[in-house]
Amino acid sequence: MVSMGNESKKGSPPGTERGRSPSAVPGGRAERGRWSSRAKLEVVLRILRGEDLDALSRELKVTTGRLAQWRDQFLASGQSGLKSRQQDGRDQEILRLRAKVGELTMDTELLEKKIEKLEDGLRPPSRRLRR
Repeated sequence: MVSMGNESKKGSPPGTERGRSPSAVPGGRAERGRWSSRAKLEVVLRILRGEDLDALSRELKVTTGRLAQWRDQFLASGQSGLKSRQQDGRDQEILRLRAKVGELTMDTELLEKKIEKLEDGLRPPSRRLRR
């Protein structure tokens, strides 16, 4: 059998390259370069399994400082610590208030246009004085 360089390590799930899930592959990131908590988890687990931090940094194009930060966050709080931000009850209130601000802004703009039209109807037509 010819090797294509995609052999899996022992115990790796089928379809993964060297024990990585597709989300942990450099091209598996979001287009804007953001890493999901799941992808960070995969990378951190590789670090904890003993993979070299410098080699991972070069492979994934992420600084060693960032990788160490992810590892430390994970060790402090598990996968939930790798999420950018925890959602809480305030999120629904923020969404509701933003919608209300948008609604009030539209109402204000419509009323300003209506006032402008009414004022235009009350003004006498402009006449130029001839000299």
